Amino acid sequence: MARPRKPLLSTDRIVETARALVDAEGLAAVSTRRLAAELGVSGPSLYNHFRTKDQILEAVADSVSAQVDLSMFEDGRPWREALHDWAVSYRAALRDHPHIVPVLARGPGRRPSGLRVADAVFGAMTSAGWPPAQATSIGALMRYFIMGSALGSFAGGFVDDEEAYDPADYPHLGQAHLLAERQDKVDERAFEAGLTALLDGLEQQFRAL
Repeated sequence: MARPRKPLLSTDRIVETARALVDAEGLAAVSTRRLAAELGVSGPSLYNHFRTKDQILEAVADSVSAQVDLSMFEDGRPWREALHDWAVSYRAALRDHPHIVPVLARGPGRRPSGLRVADAVFGAMTSAGWPPAQATSIGALMRYFIMGSALGSFAGGFVDDEEAYDPADYPHLGQAHLLAERQDKVDERAFEAGLTALLDGLEQQFRAL
């Protein structure tokens, strides 16, 4: 009786396995030895696809960039609406894969999906009438804002112990122990408030062009 064949090793399979490791355990969990064990192959076989751990992490980062919706830059939406909808999609992708954000924060480098994101944003802004220099700044500031929001939870940074906020020391933090249990709502509201303020400021600049 023929023995069952193992799934063929592929670049996509390596990236998917590495992404699952990063999601579950963080960047430090990824090594060629660990990946080989997870994939059921010998370590050297990985080198047919990736030469270094950094290359694997770059590919994982690019796979997350590929999850970001870019259709709003192609379907005729006004630039403000497009930026808003893109920011929401981008944040959702990063929220699902927060441990890869430090790699994404380095910039797109040579990553194809990352470069497509940058190209889409810049192209949409210049097509809308933004000067190239300001369009570049818009792409940068949006990345700063979105990635910053994905690096951690403001509400989740407060403990749910009421005694930790002695009113003698912290007279304005009497409700801070409730933030953790309302984390999603607080963080979502903060993101939308910040995004609206950012877009309001850009709209004022645009009208002054």
